[in-house]
Amino acid sequence: MRRQILGRLAQSLIVVVIVTTISFFVIRLAPGDPFGYDLPSITPAIKQHWRQQFGYDKPLGEQYVRYLGSVARGQLGYSFSLRQPVLDVLEQTLPRTLLLTGLSLSLAFAIGIFVGVAQAARRGSWFDRIASATLLTFYSLPDFWGALMILLLFSAWIPILPAGNMIDTLHDYMSSSQQIVDRLKHLVLPVGALTLLTTASIARYQRTAMLEVLPSDFIRTARAKGLSEREVLWRHALRMALTPMVTLAGLLLPALLGGALFVEKVFNWPGMGLVAAGAITSHDYDLVTATVIVGSVLVVIGNLLADLLHLAIDPRIRD
Repeated sequence: MRRQILGRLAQSLIVVVIVTTISFFVIRLAPGDPFGYDLPSITPAIKQHWRQQFGYDKPLGEQYVRYLGSVARGQLGYSFSLRQPVLDVLEQTLPRTLLLTGLSLSLAFAIGIFVGVAQAARRGSWFDRIASATLLTFYSLPDFWGALMILLLFSAWIPILPAGNMIDTLHDYMSSSQQIVDRLKHLVLPVGALTLLTTASIARYQRTAMLEVLPSDFIRTARAKGLSEREVLWRHALRMALTPMVTLAGLLLPALLGGALFVEKVFNWPGMGLVAAGAITSHDYDLVTATVIVGSVLVVIGNLLADLLHLAIDPRIRD
């Protein structure tokens, strides 16, 4: 098992390096640079001086080696669009994205597992058919369009929740309890959008896993012992059917982070996704590359934890 863990750690490091390399070259091969945006007060001579000062006039290979060296020293560069070090930007935005994705993933698995088990227990019933059609509809929705529809529904047509941002403009003038309520109200729509778009796939996988487990011999034995159907489903069948969910969690994390970018853009949530979108349009090389690196590290960590958990709960794959 130790050899498998070391092998996965090596694979994870290689993946991060490959993603870093691709993002580094792709953003720099696009037309423009961090100093090409419209700054009327800055002369072309000053912009050229900045290019030379920060090494953007050097060959791409030399820029790449210098960037890897700075990353190895824990320096991710400077954001020219936000005018502060990239590490400071990530320190502000990463916790907000982790809050959004963490809550969404937890709620999506809780709801998806419950719905999937309920569908499997009532296979072929009206509930199963309606739930399957509804889940398939949500599963087919593009993240950006789904988030827009939720925004229109609950902020324009039925204006009961804030349209965006993380807090109200009068947040600092509220009492402590009002501030908590204000933050929760601003969380509902972005978390709800991500949760809704993720729950559909989890429920479908859980239903399939349960249907594969229910015909097993140990389920028939549990029923023969006189256990109630609820105990059979939730204590015996679900325990075995949860194993594929561990793998699914690792697969969903990249999709969830990608969806978070669109959701943050729609709801103006000040997280890493919104910052990355702005950095791309302004050719902020260091900030774009840093957000890609952080995103790849989070995905790798999520998949590594899923693999380790799978190894822990399924002894058949340890050898």
